[in-house]
Amino acid sequence: MATQPPSHLTDPSAAGPETAGPAFSPLYQQIKALITRSLQAGEWKPGEAIPSEVELAARFKVSQGTVRKAIDELAAENLLVRRQGKGTFVATHAEEKVQYRFLRLTPDDGDTGPVQRRFIDCRRLRAPAEVARALDLKSGDAALQIRRLLLFKGKPVVFDDIWLHGGLFKGLTAERLSEYRGPMYALFETEFGVRMIRAEEKLRAVAADATAAELLQLPVGTPLLSVERLSRTYEDRPVEFRRGLYNTAEHFYRNEVS
Repeated sequence: MATQPPSHLTDPSAAGPETAGPAFSPLYQQIKALITRSLQAGEWKPGEAIPSEVELAARFKVSQGTVRKAIDELAAENLLVRRQGKGTFVATHAEEKVQYRFLRLTPDDGDTGPVQRRFIDCRRLRAPAEVARALDLKSGDAALQIRRLLLFKGKPVVFDDIWLHGGLFKGLTAERLSEYRGPMYALFETEFGVRMIRAEEKLRAVAADATAAELLQLPVGTPLLSVERLSRTYEDRPVEFRRGLYNTAEHFYRNEVS
């Protein structure tokens, strides 16, 4: 006899004509939400293996196929990573193939090479109105401002002005950022428990002002690509707001549309 799912899991196909509607979601979507909730709660840390499909099916009292479909979607969203013969793991920005997932700048010659970081400063201050709105902060709440350069082959190409939710990054300093060898997002998830799940961007052409021109070693007025990014963690919570100024003289912004 088939095992029934817990009472909090509902199958829309079993609903009557008066109850079926938008409030219901497919069973695999409900399992996906429960797994996501466990990820958010830190039950499985970035880089750790999650239970097998068989174990999760028993835990949620659903079929293994339902669990597999939920995991497939989470893997497609880069929350989980399948490894052949090893299992399924919580994705981490420390992994080489995803650590620069949000950086879409590519050299014209295709030779990316190592990306170097140079931190200019890291300050805790009252969030400006625009930043407070973006990060859902109250007036007067603290935010952390980080300014840095990204260098390709030793040449400064990106100037980032980054704002973080002050309450989530207590103790973060310029020294800690400089000392950390991995990508910045990996530091956020391992030491502060904040994982960047998705980001939305706005692009526009701008002219380099005096500050950007000096840092990027360009004449004032040089055309730059401005990339404004709002990064979110679980439950669509905004945690990072940044503006990156990109010198695209020898690089292009890469995007994939499907």
